[in-house]
Amino acid sequence: MSKFSSCNFKNQKALVRVDFNVPLNDKFEITDDTRMRAAVPTINKILDDGGMVILMSHLGRPKGGPEEKYSLKPLIAHLSELLGGKTVLFANDCIGEQAHVTAGMMKPGEVLLLENLRFYKEEEQGDEAFARKLAGLADIYVNDAFGTAHRAHASTAVIAKFFPVEKRMFGMLMEGEVKSAEKVLHQSKKPFTAIIGGAKVSDKILIIENLLEKANDIIIGGGMAYTFIKAQGGKIGNSLCEEDRLDVADELLKKAAGMGVNIHLPSDSIIADKFDASAKVSSAPSNAIPDGWLGLDIGELARSEFANVIKRSKTILWNGPMGVFEMEKFQLGTKAIAEAVAEATENGAYSLVGGGDSVAAVNQFGFTDKVSYVSTGGGAMLEYFEGKTLPGIAAVSAL
Repeated sequence: MSKFSSCNFKNQKALVRVDFNVPLNDKFEITDDTRMRAAVPTINKILDDGGMVILMSHLGRPKGGPEEKYSLKPLIAHLSELLGGKTVLFANDCIGEQAHVTAGMMKPGEVLLLENLRFYKEEEQGDEAFARKLAGLADIYVNDAFGTAHRAHASTAVIAKFFPVEKRMFGMLMEGEVKSAEKVLHQSKKPFTAIIGGAKVSDKILIIENLLEKANDIIIGGGMAYTFIKAQGGKIGNSLCEEDRLDVADELLKKAAGMGVNIHLPSDSIIADKFDASAKVSSAPSNAIPDGWLGLDIGELARSEFANVIKRSKTILWNGPMGVFEMEKFQLGTKAIAEAVAEATENGAYSLVGGGDSVAAVNQFGFTDKVSYVSTGGGAMLEYFEGKTLPGIAAVSAL
């Protein structure tokens, strides 16, 4: 049983770091509430025990103090709705007098949302005095913000030291994230396939290097694939390429071969005469793309080859799309991967999808419930799979 689920929060004030950094439109309406919904089970467990919940989060990147467009106030109504109509109290300053007075008057079953932590520059500086003021609001600290676990900020890492070991813990979302990542990294059943996509090789070098120690197969798609293909001497037309990373790509391919890891690059591509939804479209071998054309998705043969590798896997990590899936003409590759991952999962594989764009793709194509776990932490998940220690996890785990 986990520390959180075995803790009785009756008459206790729990200060919960959540990740409510949700997108808002120009009318301050929430356009995607995934992160808020993810925190609900943790909040409800504390309330059901007869505890009190004080929520703290950041929103956006305010530069110099309070700005209306970064206020958490527009989240109150929807949060109340997600909590079954419960009243949500609000403090207009996360460490000000109102926060302390309101927190001091709370009764069991009540919820208080603090204003944006980043209205204080001390939050991102990891300031101890600021963290101590936040800690003074509650009896127990719960970190449920995996999306910010890679930041050594006051509310995610520094604050933990002001609570005794038994009074600091991960919430249910954080526990689920860590457990699923551990399962893939350290308890993976073989064959283990990692699917790495996205635009830039430079963003994914460390994760590929770390995965060479763990994976049997690494599928590379998206814009970054063309840097690898050019490094092998292929002609990629006007496709995206990081010229200053050709040597690195070549080294990774040689290293993989030496370690017996199969790197799969797309044998063919869907190509376009310009980066545009209305572009002319054709297909070509990925290493023979004509001048003036660029690869914007993996081709039919690559879709079939990649799907075969995925379907025989027992553990799957998917980070990054295969093409510009936001444009209808270039979404077949990413969709084919989603279908193959779903099929493998149905046949008993464990699949973890994480990193902004692949999560968006899984949501868009309706496959969220057909994979084992969808991670909420983009940057945090990447750093975890790069083998780095995440400050937010280390601080709670420290004895």
